[in-house]
Amino acid sequence: MLEADDARFLTEIGMLAAGRGDVRRADPIFNALRRVRPDRAYPLVGLAVARLNAGRAAEAARLLEDAEFTDPEEQALARAWCGLALQLAGRGAESRRALTDAAALPGEGAALARRMLGLAVETQNDV
Repeated sequence: MLEADDARFLTEIGMLAAGRGDVRRADPIFNALRRVRPDRAYPLVGLAVARLNAGRAAEAARLLEDAEFTDPEEQALARAWCGLALQLAGRGAESRRALTDAAALPGEGAALARRMLGLAVETQNDV
């Protein structure tokens, strides 16, 4: 069993590699996290971020396009990042659909999607 602090630590290390577009180092970390946290979107997002930063947007989009999560907040996060990857891959109409889908869901992914669509983002004070 992987403790939450350990998962955060591994995620931070993986994101350092992903931020540099170092797919070779990011993949083993995020693939391991996918195995222990299959119900969470962040390992898949980490894999996609590594590819985005390596200039491989089409590959990042493929990773995220068919992602399915039962938790709507996790689904929103995956769809928002998919929308970004699709946009960077030159697939604007598909990007807008993914972002619109994400924006309709709850959570931080939905807020990210609304910002990318140029829509107003509700704050805690608005609710």
